[in-house]
Amino acid sequence: MTRRVSSSRRWLLPPVVALLLLAGCGVPADEQPRAVEPPFGPPAVPAASSAPGRVEQAFCLVRAGRLVRVVRQVDAAGGVDGHLRRLLAGPDDAERVAGFGTALPGAVHVLGARLVDGRAQVEVEPLGEESGRSDEVLAYGQIVCTLDSRPDVAGVSFLLRGRPLEVPRADGSLSSGPLTAADYPAVTGPD
Repeated sequence: MTRRVSSSRRWLLPPVVALLLLAGCGVPADEQPRAVEPPFGPPAVPAASSAPGRVEQAFCLVRAGRLVRVVRQVDAAGGVDGHLRRLLAGPDDAERVAGFGTALPGAVHVLGARLVDGRAQVEVEPLGEESGRSDEVLAYGQIVCTLDSRPDVAGVSFLLRGRPLEVPRADGSLSSGPLTAADYPAVTGPD
């Protein structure tokens, strides 16, 4: 009889253990509903269906004085420097027709970018006094919001001759970073 009891106990042990494990794996229920914060940033403009061999990449462009995230189909995502080079090329024909532009020419002269410990470091060159641009906030915001859209980037910093550079945030304050899209909420908007 002792044998029968121990074999039945062995048979019951796996389901009991499984039940105990499952009971501890749930998400606790709240007593009252709680608010859920939506993700930061402007909504992405949906891209056309993906073409085979192409990937989607987000860019922040300017429309009506606001930053707007658009998604393009590109041949390969590439690194941060390639992504930035595509942004610097400006809006494509379809984006221009849709009213998108850029604040970058004449406001920021970018030399290149690299990824260091999860942070995009963007090297810039000083502009002469004759640049005549006053939309640096939008220009820096375009770069930050574009690179911050990448899953491998946790912030963007700017360098001038290899040293940290303070750049304007949306509220007008200067920061040496790391900056994210959250630093430009006042100038981001829906498409």
